Amino acid sequence: MPVTQADVARRAGVSQRTVSNVVRGFPYVSAEVVARVNEAIDALGYTPSQAARSLRSGRSGVIQLVVPELDVPYFAELARGVIKCAEERGLVVLVRQTLGERDRERDALEGSAAEYAEGTILSAVAAVEDLFPACRPRSPVVLIGERSGMGVVDHIGIDDVTASQVATRHLVDAGRHRVAFIGADVEDALRMAAMRLQGYRDALDSAGVPADPTLVVATKSYHRRDGEMAMADLLARDVPPDAVFCATDLLALGALRAAHERGVRVPTDVAVIGFDGLEEGRYSVPTLSTISPDKQELARVCVETLVRRIEERAAGADDARPEDLPIPFELVVRESSAAS
Repeated sequence: MPVTQADVARRAGVSQRTVSNVVRGFPYVSAEVVARVNEAIDALGYTPSQAARSLRSGRSGVIQLVVPELDVPYFAELARGVIKCAEERGLVVLVRQTLGERDRERDALEGSAAEYAEGTILSAVAAVEDLFPACRPRSPVVLIGERSGMGVVDHIGIDDVTASQVATRHLVDAGRHRVAFIGADVEDALRMAAMRLQGYRDALDSAGVPADPTLVVATKSYHRRDGEMAMADLLARDVPPDAVFCATDLLALGALRAAHERGVRVPTDVAVIGFDGLEEGRYSVPTLSTISPDKQELARVCVETLVRRIEERAAGADDARPEDLPIPFELVVRESSAAS
């Protein structure tokens, strides 16, 4: 059974109210009584409940991490980093899934959980003007990913266009000239897809490689199966591509599977590169080249920025202009695009 204040009071020979006063740091308790109560707390391993601390301080010690899909490894890896950084600061993380639906995103910012959480780290699919149409959010929000904060909330992320240029140029510099792109958005509304497609096109243009619109393949979502189906379509053509840049690592892993099932050699016949730096890519066959955002740095900056905004608001000094903070990335070249 958990240790209670009543247990501590019995051991220390004082009232439960006295124990509460000691835990709260009430100044008018004798040093001798404080010492006895603290000895009992240490001996019994008593820990004041989070709820009790919240009532005393007016602070919940809870932040939200709101992401589209929990079963996408990128968000799982990010959540691990955010939780680690938050725990180092004595915070608890409530993780929520929106499935990319605007109403779920708005509920995360305006619903009951938002009343309890001190702040939110949000990976949004909806545009900022849809989420914050008239006023600032009720508690601090840090936006991550491709959606800009638009000067309304802090935004933290990598430069997707530049990163996609680097990935595409890597394929071109390796001598590939029919470079395909897997992961265009069917509805042309997903900012992640649009930015990565833009970087792909910019890199081909700067390298003097003619862009072939038939090599751009849209996907309904961004999972392994979508990549497998898109790659199967490309490989079935009379003149297949000799390289493929996938908008996510999951698409790329599906593309590798499609190539393997058809006896297409990677990277000899077709080079493949993904985006996200998933740990899974280190163990695929062949290992997957990727654009790898610094997810540890992303998690650290997110938590530190949110904590700073929470403290500013608590002090009544939260009029600082929202920031746009860049996170570094690197091109990780592995077997799937290495020189054959």
